Amino acid sequence: MFQRLARFLLALALATLVSAHGFVQQVTIDGTVYMGNNLNVETPAPSIIRLVNTNSPVESTNNPFLNCGQDAQFASLVGNANPGSQLEILWVAGTDGSYNWPHNVGPLMHYMTKCDGFCSTYNSTNAKWFKISELGLEADGSTWYQANLMSGVPANVTIPNTLAPGNYLLRSEVISLHDAMTLGGAQFYPSCIQLQIGGSQTGGPTSGEECTFPGGYSDDDPGILTPNIFNPPIQYTFPGPPVASFANSSSTIIMSSTSSPAATGQCIRSDRSIDEVIVKRDSRNKRRHKRRLVSAH
Repeated sequence: MFQRLARFLLALALATLVSAHGFVQQVTIDGTVYMGNNLNVETPAPSIIRLVNTNSPVESTNNPFLNCGQDAQFASLVGNANPGSQLEILWVAGTDGSYNWPHNVGPLMHYMTKCDGFCSTYNSTNAKWFKISELGLEADGSTWYQANLMSGVPANVTIPNTLAPGNYLLRSEVISLHDAMTLGGAQFYPSCIQLQIGGSQTGGPTSGEECTFPGGYSDDDPGILTPNIFNPPIQYTFPGPPVASFANSSSTIIMSSTSSPAATGQCIRSDRSIDEVIVKRDSRNKRRHKRRLVSAH
């Protein structure tokens, strides 16, 4: 009887551990749904999402998997999008997406980089990434936008209105800070999505707004080592570069956070300090923001 109980408790502990981590299972672009693959499938289906080999987080800012996730593989498809396109990125837990996202403390950020040729064969190890969105605390100063993912709400991001056409990777990143009170406790969940951007715009980042992964963060950055994360009032500093200026000009969000301070690694950080960032949005986006999680900087 004791052996059966021990086996049951072990199985329960393993199930809890598996459901405590996650990955991107689905991406919707302007209403068109692109499915990803569950983990550990023998023959992955064609997708626009680069498949990782585990739902466990990337640990350490020097980890090469900080780029696109744990042993991420090229995807065979690209999603069609345009400047201003709305993307909904569904983060799930478990290995088959049967659980909702489990974490609720830490930022949601989105980066892009232009592929050198086809994204389906592009090695992003040395890619120069620029940030298009960052979401931290909601207006109450204590609830994180990440908490919305726990209800099955997708992370939403808008492709910059003036982005030049071409093949791009979109890097969606969730950082879980519930164990980040000590050095090395932050958990990184990056995921890369292959896109083809149409249109005839000409916008893009400056070299000072780009960074590499690894290289863009340090383990002791204020937004990664957060000893006071559960001690209100929370003043949060986003890691990495600031949102690229061309991406920051056409949409808006209100946040109680602080933006990135000084330069580390291969990123140039912003020295702006904000308690509330207010960016312009049209009335349609304001209504959407009230209904669901919107990550559109």
